Amino acid sequence: MDSIRKHFEEAQSILNEFLNNANLIKIEEAGKVLVNAIKNGKKIISCGNGGSMCDAMHFAEELSGRYRNDRPAFPAISISDPSHISCVANDYGYDAVFSRMVEAIGQSGDVLFAISTSGNSQNVIHAINAAKLKNMLVIALTAKTGGKIAQLCDVEIRAPYSDFSDRAQEIHIKIIHSLIDYIERHV
Repeated sequence: MDSIRKHFEEAQSILNEFLNNANLIKIEEAGKVLVNAIKNGKKIISCGNGGSMCDAMHFAEELSGRYRNDRPAFPAISISDPSHISCVANDYGYDAVFSRMVEAIGQSGDVLFAISTSGNSQNVIHAINAAKLKNMLVIALTAKTGGKIAQLCDVEIRAPYSDFSDRAQEIHIKIIHSLIDYIERHV
């Protein structure tokens, strides 16, 4: 029982640390970027590795499908097609799996929603660079120090430092749900 309780207490502590006006302002700033893109007929492309890929998929499906309310579908897609990933990894290397898709479907005014708990995932960094070449805006969810990604994105929302990525992922999913709710309220 103690180890179970410790998980929840640690999660609560990280969440309490995250809850400050600076982070809430960044979430609102990201929400405005996403709403503006959707209102202007642009799309959101999301990416991440491992659990962050699952979060990127969750974000896209809640936008294109449904979150809490019935409403029109919003243009969002995650870079998570296994055939694309295995093809590009085989031909160009794993560092190119996200950037190749951004090159293929990204357009000026679209938004790349990049997730990396380390802030240093090379394939996410390459996707950000590809997005910048396409004149896309970049929102990133990071953790720890923000890594290299912190300096590359337009809006960075960073989970508090934790020794383990699961705590960052718990904050990231709360950010994702907050952003989807913000979009539904403002589009």
